[in-house]
Amino acid sequence: MSARTPVRSGPRLPLVVTADPDLLDDLLRLAAAGGTEVDVASDPAAARPRFASAPLVVIGADQAAACLRARLPHRPRTVIVGHTPAIEAAWEVAADLGAEHVAALPTAEPWLVDRFAERREPSPPGRVLAVIGGRGGAGASILAGALAVTATSSGHRTLLVDADPVGGGLDLVLGWEGMDGLRWPALAAAGGRVNPPALLEALPHRGDLVLLSFARDEVLPVPAEAMAATLDAARRARDVIITDLPRQLDDAATLALAAADQTIMIVPAELRATAAASRIAATVRMHCENLAVVVRGPAPGKLKAREVSRGTKTHTGCGL
Repeated sequence: MSARTPVRSGPRLPLVVTADPDLLDDLLRLAAAGGTEVDVASDPAAARPRFASAPLVVIGADQAAACLRARLPHRPRTVIVGHTPAIEAAWEVAADLGAEHVAALPTAEPWLVDRFAERREPSPPGRVLAVIGGRGGAGASILAGALAVTATSSGHRTLLVDADPVGGGLDLVLGWEGMDGLRWPALAAAGGRVNPPALLEALPHRGDLVLLSFARDEVLPVPAEAMAATLDAARRARDVIITDLPRQLDDAATLALAAADQTIMIVPAELRATAAASRIAATVRMHCENLAVVVRGPAPGKLKAREVSRGTKTHTGCGL
């Protein structure tokens, strides 16, 4: 029986048709560099069910003649790929097979990475959750870190973004202050658009949890364009993006707040904290209407969560 990957119910993936293990290893590596998984078929019979619907078909030189004999239909975005010594024979069948390109490895590796990246079927964008404190010391960073760890443990690809330049640092919250990887200063200096897979690989990460925080020895405001580029890249490559925002919103934090699908404000169960949080809530609603409050105990004045909710004119997400 021909080996092939199971049919997935999610977005359609590029289809790779080859029985050459060395070529397959190279193609899987290049697909990963392009930020996508692939379906794999070892021969034309295994490829046929997905051949017409795949967003991109990459046929190994070892299977090109077999695909022609199997009379697989002509379709756009079909590429024949092989290592340089074996690719010559593929040219003879490329036109009859309907291939748009014949690519020789390793020379064509960068070009093929781009094809994998641009031919992916768009998946739903990641959801952005903003976290903000109702007053100083409310525990917003701890909550943001806990939410990120929980999301990752639940199987979501998660990016945790530290957007508070004068905060204690989310790297300390996670215990990642010694981990290598880019911080905000390096990313801000790059400017412009960023490639999602390259960005996520360059940031400190462990498993499916990725962190973007500030450098320990350099406190600089985040340029709004750097925040915009980061969120745009993250929405395309992560399931969940959690931003820890300062109470005094700068341009980057305002942009992150406006991009949020929901904002959570954490408020201690205290009268003065509730009064301060009501002002923060009014500012937040100017940019994100979907605002929930998390009430943190203890409550020395026996203030209840619903009273904090009423005082801040928000609905209560939960109590801690």
